[in-house]
Amino acid sequence: MMTETDLKHLRRCVELAETAVAGGDEPFGSVLVSAEGEVLFEDHNHVAGGDHTQHPEFAIARWAANNLTPEERNRTTVYTSGEHCPMCSAAHGKVGLGKIIYATSSEQLAGWLSELGAEPGPVYNLAIEEVIRDAQVEGPVAELADQIHELHRRSFESKR
Repeated sequence: MMTETDLKHLRRCVELAETAVAGGDEPFGSVLVSAEGEVLFEDHNHVAGGDHTQHPEFAIARWAANNLTPEERNRTTVYTSGEHCPMCSAAHGKVGLGKIIYATSSEQLAGWLSELGAEPGPVYNLAIEEVIRDAQVEGPVAELADQIHELHRRSFESKR
């Protein structure tokens, strides 16, 4: 059940995705929130420099591994503008982070990119649950889809 607090954090993820696009990057943003509701870490995509592992969800996993106990990590929530890719899902699972709430799904993204004429990427789109055992996941959130779709369109068009 999506709460107003969940939507607030997802809207921040969209703002971070907008920052990424403004910087010439792909539109993804993510926020790590403690069990007490404190924003612990946030980031956006940094793949434009050529390192395609610079996803915000991966940065969250690295930060959490270095700064939180296993118990604290398990009680966090990761909010993200787009469903984790398999690499980020694996990092999330390996580090033992808690719930994931995403605004748009990998399936939606694949459809949008196909409509734009993008070639499929080198990695299969897999649902988070196909990568992480017993994942706690919520998403997508319909009210944010149009805004995120537009960010992906702008990002794609800027690279043509």
